[in-house]
Amino acid sequence: MATVEQSETTLVTLTERAATKIGALMAEEPAGEAEVLRVAIQGGGCSGFEYALGFDRGAQEGDHELSYHGVKVVVDPFSAPYLQGSTIDFLETLKESGFKIDNPNVVAACGCGSSFQVADGEDPGCGTSSGCGHAH
Repeated sequence: MATVEQSETTLVTLTERAATKIGALMAEEPAGEAEVLRVAIQGGGCSGFEYALGFDRGAQEGDHELSYHGVKVVVDPFSAPYLQGSTIDFLETLKESGFKIDNPNVVAACGCGSSFQVADGEDPGCGTSSGCGHAH
């Protein structure tokens, strides 16, 4: 079995709850269409970036490849620094259910929780959500 390099183990982590839900969703997709979970960031939203979670047929050249609880996860090289140290969980309460991304690189987020900012010129390895030299 292939092992993930130590330097990539903290890139993005899936909790067991999230992996179980993702595995169930993948099983509902047509064969070959949902082989990996692609985690990315994209420009947009009220705070500058938005998260993008989706299924893909496989990794592309340059992708970081990880595996958690039987779910293969890929992250493109552009998104990786912004997602470093993030944890993806699945929450289910009486009021709502959905995926929650805990990202230590975020310095500001909008009320909807799906859009965020990172500090300008910040070292992606900063690892804290405050005190990273970002004046607000």
